[in-house]
Amino acid sequence: MEGSFFMNKNNLSIIKVTGLEMNFNLRKILDNISFDIKNGERIGLVGYNGTGKTTLANILTGKLAPDKGVIEKSPELTIGYLTQSIDYEGSDIFSIDGDLLQHSSELGLKKVYEWEEKRLNHLSGGEKLKLALSNVWASKPGFLILDEPTNHLDFQGIEWLIEELQKFKGPVLIISHDRHFLDKTVTRIFEIENKKINFYNGNYSDYQKEKQHRLETQIHHYEVQQRKKEEIEMQMEQLSSWSEKAHRASTKQGRDFGNKEYHRVKAKKRDAQVKSKMKRLQSELEKNKVDKPLEETKVKFEFDTKGNRGKRIIEAKSVTKSFDARSLFHNSHFYINHGERIGLIGENGCGKTTLIKMILGETPVSSGELWKSESLKVAYLSQDVDDLPVNKTALEALGFTDRENILKARTLFANLGLKEQFITKPIGTLSLGERTRVKLVDMLMKDYDVLILDEPTNHLDLPSREQLEKTLNEFAGTIITVSHDYYFLNKLCDKLLVFENQRIQRVEMKPDEYFNKTKGTEPTDKKETLMIIENRIATILGELSLIDQKNPKYPELDCEFNELLKQKRKLM
Repeated sequence: MEGSFFMNKNNLSIIKVTGLEMNFNLRKILDNISFDIKNGERIGLVGYNGTGKTTLANILTGKLAPDKGVIEKSPELTIGYLTQSIDYEGSDIFSIDGDLLQHSSELGLKKVYEWEEKRLNHLSGGEKLKLALSNVWASKPGFLILDEPTNHLDFQGIEWLIEELQKFKGPVLIISHDRHFLDKTVTRIFEIENKKINFYNGNYSDYQKEKQHRLETQIHHYEVQQRKKEEIEMQMEQLSSWSEKAHRASTKQGRDFGNKEYHRVKAKKRDAQVKSKMKRLQSELEKNKVDKPLEETKVKFEFDTKGNRGKRIIEAKSVTKSFDARSLFHNSHFYINHGERIGLIGENGCGKTTLIKMILGETPVSSGELWKSESLKVAYLSQDVDDLPVNKTALEALGFTDRENILKARTLFANLGLKEQFITKPIGTLSLGERTRVKLVDMLMKDYDVLILDEPTNHLDLPSREQLEKTLNEFAGTIITVSHDYYFLNKLCDKLLVFENQRIQRVEMKPDEYFNKTKGTEPTDKKETLMIIENRIATILGELSLIDQKNPKYPELDCEFNELLKQKRKLM
């Protein structure tokens, strides 16, 4: 239900949600959640896949009606909503106005209005996303909701979006699994967990630190409570035992010495005292009860790899690739050694996926030589999750018939968060993230020397991305990856193949070193200032978590925290 516009005295709230509940197929997704979004806030909405992030976005935009709850918002509020599912047809381009053309050009889509309808009907995922983003931007919204806005965007597009969001004065709600993007754009985190919303100040990195701090604090309080509980239960047991002994002694004394009534009254009085103490202890047991901390589901990946098959495994000499009259890259020289982690960097359409297909032997070189070791076993995780057999179940798609491999596959599916009911359903009914997991399991079940990963973090939630990074770092073979997830690339890759000016160049740098060099290295004093600010932010977050909002120190610390966030954003 939608209510009236809400305003408090200090800040303007453009949306206020109270007691919201949502169910799907008798399963509760959101349970009695309440929050408000103030003008100018930048909020990151995070949580495991399937926890209701997109559902909440659809409720806020009015696309879905909640089962219970009140949503109050300004009647003049215009919402720009970028959905995950984007589908542009060729005819859509003819309704595009000048503002959209300007934004699409800034995103790297040059002369979009000159494209023929045939070209428009075969847009790539990245091009569709850029046009959709431009369309949202051109509508001049008062409130932005972006659902996975960096999916398929190249680094140029991501940087453009970060800069535009920093200029945007209205509130923004971002659903994203891109940690670098969240760190650069948000100042508050809403985390959906166990059907509720937890609130955190700061960007994604601040949220991770504060979440860990809260967990450690809860574990400490829970352990103290458990020790206290054991003490109280022991006292209650002693009281109960003492009461029973006293009853037996009282009955015996009544029989032995007469005067049963006197001993009965005395026993009754003693019972009342025991019951009073027991009640007090029980009340103490229930007071300030701390729930047992929930252990986060650990997503596990495992690889079996063989030893070194030779140092140089791939080498390109004067490699050129053209389609018709269009040259993707020409006269390029590079090599890849065993055990290296290579990131492919370049704008969308520069030929990264084409190079992968050339390495896989699916596309020939136009000229030059691309050599690879004949003994290599290569695994390929593509962007396309629609190439799976939609009528087969996940288990059937793997093709294993022996009990040992089936049990191993079930274990891997469980470790990836796919429960039994999902792996026995047709793949066509699974979500994009679930299909990605099916492809990952297929890759994990086999022995490979080289892993080629094309946007491997697409459709994976944040915990799955972080666990994948850890596991890939333990992989003994070679990794070649295309990814627009800055954090993923930086944690994994130690070398780069850079696609620029129609050439492929090997660069002996990690991604952050390369990007800093191309942008201009930050001065040392700037880095030191940033480190000091981040340390102070961590300290304040710790202090805020330990005091009540009514504490006189709270507003002072909160004000300092927000000021530090502003300084941090200027330096980043």
